[in-house]
Amino acid sequence: MKIHEYQAKELFRSHHIPVPEGYVAASPDAACSIAGRLGSFPVVIKAQIHAGGRGKGGGVKIARSLDEVRSAAEAILSRPLVTPQTGPQGRKVTKVLVEQGLDIDQELYLSIIPDRSTAKIMIIASRAGGMDIEEVAAQHPEKIIRVLINPLTGMAAGHCSEVAAGLNLDDSLAGKFSALMEHLYGLFIETDCSLLEINPLVITAQGNLVALDAKMEIDDNALFRQKNILTFRDTNEEDPLEVEASKYNLNYINLDGNVGNMVNGAGLAMATMDLIKRAGAEPANFLDVGGGADEKMVENGFRIILNDRNVKVILINIFGGILRCDVLAEGVVQAARKTGINVPVVIRLQGTNVEKGRGILAASGLNLITAEDLNDAAGKIAEIVGK
Repeated sequence: MKIHEYQAKELFRSHHIPVPEGYVAASPDAACSIAGRLGSFPVVIKAQIHAGGRGKGGGVKIARSLDEVRSAAEAILSRPLVTPQTGPQGRKVTKVLVEQGLDIDQELYLSIIPDRSTAKIMIIASRAGGMDIEEVAAQHPEKIIRVLINPLTGMAAGHCSEVAAGLNLDDSLAGKFSALMEHLYGLFIETDCSLLEINPLVITAQGNLVALDAKMEIDDNALFRQKNILTFRDTNEEDPLEVEASKYNLNYINLDGNVGNMVNGAGLAMATMDLIKRAGAEPANFLDVGGGADEKMVENGFRIILNDRNVKVILINIFGGILRCDVLAEGVVQAARKTGINVPVVIRLQGTNVEKGRGILAASGLNLITAEDLNDAAGKIAEIVGK
């Protein structure tokens, strides 16, 4: 789950990680009020959306007077913000963060992520802060510092020293940096982060380290024990179909293709998406209903796919094990009768109670296309898409 910058900075403050003073506003009047409360200029007006590249899209502006604060807030709040991560449609901005400007001497990059290849936690740092770190890594890999931490033993002083040395920090900053790293690592572990990123982490002219930006993503699978952070969820920043699917514990991701699909099992779902690509089409979603799905979950999953206007055909690919084929068939029939079917539906069933499931589909009187195997399903999808 992604959270906004201002929310991440709330967590930073509670863990003794220095951030600029700032407050969130939903209107130009509120932005001016906050700027007045901060008491000095310049201030920075920053769009609050779940996407990077805000500065490039005009979502970060410096203001040196109240008039400039008002015009900056009006400009950001009055139109969708388009960044490299939002797509051409952009993202509606409903809040801006108004915070004090800093006298910046140097910008650094710092992040913490899980490294699945080593089953460890990785610190990534660079002196090239404020830039696209992917571009830096691709063109100047020597500028990227990577330090691995065993999560069972945790962070040690040597880890902090290694990163500080790689950043070539002065001795006067080494102690401050080590303390900041310890607090960041504690926050990362405590909140079940899948990403914690500061870009840039700045060194001010006064010799202080301050997190000028803050990006956090929380592991969805750990939200059951992160009740406080769950209150930070902003469904306005999420795809409406994905929000709807989350209500029924469905593993659904909306994509840009034209073939909707429902599968049980993540591996089979990925293989099904490959199958759709081989048929000359593009998957419109990832939907794993899981082995323990019941008729209601199947019904809701099918209904969500039908609500995607880009879907031209649906492929249901089920291997009946824990989820029996007859349960799947009943769910599909119930959903089709309630919502109506306005696109062709190809169904491939194998496994437990497969004949019973096929019988339910045949007796429904609905226009459902049964495939004998995966090759048959691919051929039928290719034929429909090619029309």
